[in-house]
Amino acid sequence: MKIAVIHGEVPTGAGRDEQDVLTQVDSVSRGLVILGHEPVVVPVSLNLAAFARTITDLRPAMVFNLVETLAGKGNLVHLVPALLDVLKIPYTGAGTDVMLLTSNKVLTKQWLSAAGLPTPPWVTAAQAHEGLRIEGAWLVKSVWEHASIGLDEDSVLFGTDRKRLFAEMDVRRERLGGACLAEAYIDGRELNLSLLEDAAGPELLPPAEIRFDAYPPGKVRVVGYRSKWEEGTFEFANTIRTFEFSAQDAPLIVKLKELALGCWELFGLRGYARIDFRVDREGQPWILEVNANPCLSPDAGFPTAALQAGLMYPNLLDRILKHPRQC
Repeated sequence: MKIAVIHGEVPTGAGRDEQDVLTQVDSVSRGLVILGHEPVVVPVSLNLAAFARTITDLRPAMVFNLVETLAGKGNLVHLVPALLDVLKIPYTGAGTDVMLLTSNKVLTKQWLSAAGLPTPPWVTAAQAHEGLRIEGAWLVKSVWEHASIGLDEDSVLFGTDRKRLFAEMDVRRERLGGACLAEAYIDGRELNLSLLEDAAGPELLPPAEIRFDAYPPGKVRVVGYRSKWEEGTFEFANTIRTFEFSAQDAPLIVKLKELALGCWELFGLRGYARIDFRVDREGQPWILEVNANPCLSPDAGFPTAALQAGLMYPNLLDRILKHPRQC
């Protein structure tokens, strides 16, 4: 098949998080060639009319959607699948409504809470939740931006109160890309669970944990921007992904799998997804985020989990291609 591999246009001087999509484009394109397909790379800008003309003239059998931002903004990401729906071109990953719901962390939390699925308490400037007690540690993060944009250990405020928390959200708005939220900080373990669709439904891939073993006492344990993107930093070197769990973790893994499948059903996920969790000191898991189109760089969490399940990278792409969003 001729497959259009689309991604958000990456400007000169873009940060490592934005440049990573080019690694994904290269890896996916190489994998598609191995599978016998013809990949054609198409960058997408805010000129959606031009993109529509390009993709219409190209007449691909399918689109492999790697768009994570438009013009560097995560709150525009759902516009691309919406346009593909209008053009009636099948594409990989989640549909328009799912991308809108899961890219907005507040909407995600509202849906999780309404369904009775555990997510940390949160507040925003627009939704103050006056009855919610603000005490202990709270984490301030972007509503729309992913890839840990603006997230590091100084994002966690200890011993805060309502007035200080709202003041901090106001101060941090611009560096977090606009709207932000604060959620109760879960001091504990960080785990994620990847799901890959097959003919019988979603397959649960081996669970992963991000370990902070080398962190000294008192250092905040978050998977922040430095952890993901800044090579040479302590955080990058010492947030280690592992797939090894003890026998005592078996009941926890069962619970995480139940919650991940619950998220798949609740949001109508498609193709592939990753659910991020925190587990508190009492062993209670909390859903942090639902990633509807997770990163496909070969060393990222999703492909690594697939490899643990015995799926080489081209085989992973083949599975994703077999379950496109049909318009």
